Amino acid sequence: MEYTKLGNTDIEVSKLCVGCMSFGKAGTMHDWTLDEKQTDEMVAHALDLGINFFDTANGYSAGTSEEYLGKALKNHTTRDKVVIASKVYFNEGRLSKGAIFREIDGTLKRLGTDYLDIYIIHRFDYETPIEETMEALHDLVKMGKVRAIGASAMYGYQFHNMQLAAKEHGWTPFSVMENHYNLLYREDERELIPICKQMNVSLMPYSPLAAGHLARPTWKSESLRGRTDRVAVGKYDRMEDADMKIVTRVHELAEKYQCKMSQIAIAWQWAKGVTSPIIGATKMQYLDDAAGTLNIRLTAEGIAYLEECYVPHPIVGAIDKNPAQGVMLLDEKK
Repeated sequence: MEYTKLGNTDIEVSKLCVGCMSFGKAGTMHDWTLDEKQTDEMVAHALDLGINFFDTANGYSAGTSEEYLGKALKNHTTRDKVVIASKVYFNEGRLSKGAIFREIDGTLKRLGTDYLDIYIIHRFDYETPIEETMEALHDLVKMGKVRAIGASAMYGYQFHNMQLAAKEHGWTPFSVMENHYNLLYREDERELIPICKQMNVSLMPYSPLAAGHLARPTWKSESLRGRTDRVAVGKYDRMEDADMKIVTRVHELAEKYQCKMSQIAIAWQWAKGVTSPIIGATKMQYLDDAAGTLNIRLTAEGIAYLEECYVPHPIVGAIDKNPAQGVMLLDEKK
């Protein structure tokens, strides 16, 4: 495994991050999540591979993702050996000061730890003043409950304004961006990613394999997740015709490199300057495949070939308004 620092922090993370949306009590959010025993086995395997970075959220599977992750880490390692990120937003009060102070305590309790390495705002809150949110996050850093802060999918100007507020008031700025980014969705290359690079904010994208579409030559999958993941359908199916051209090219390059399609997709992420893509694995083999990507280097010609067919996509990730209270699965297709 290879390691790198996050943003301007001294936090050292593996170049792969385990996405813990895959963990939790099935049916509380998704039908395909791993139970407590399976989570324990997956976390142990990730640690064996040298992966030290885990990303969860307060709302994943009604808090059971955090609970399962916390127990598994306790079973297999010590707190100082791992980097834990969790998120806040899909909760009562969104990103208000009161909500942030309440939710961090719930997250720490479920994880069984007294601090988070990275606290990430899950979306932009249209109802809470930016200054209130940024000061509250800064207070958590001062209190020792959080080491660094990050943001997730939002528009470039929103992220820029929040960073500006932190700078103007001497508060803690964001060190990481967890955005929606992969070969099938590159809209953030227009504004958000250049802003992050300008500010030395590390990228830890979610859905690097586009919900599995970049890991197989066919669009449909007969796996449990393939049959039941309504969010993936909402995020990707409307662009199937255009995106299958890219999927085909990923398959071609995988044949050329004699590797997995998923490895081509991850190698592309690193070539684009991504720090640590989030791998949401439901099978140990998926983590093995991801770790094997460290041996693959794409050529400039290969990168251009993968990118050539891309067409503009509807925005998926950043939101135009706060969703109704209680909504967690933003792109779900009923």
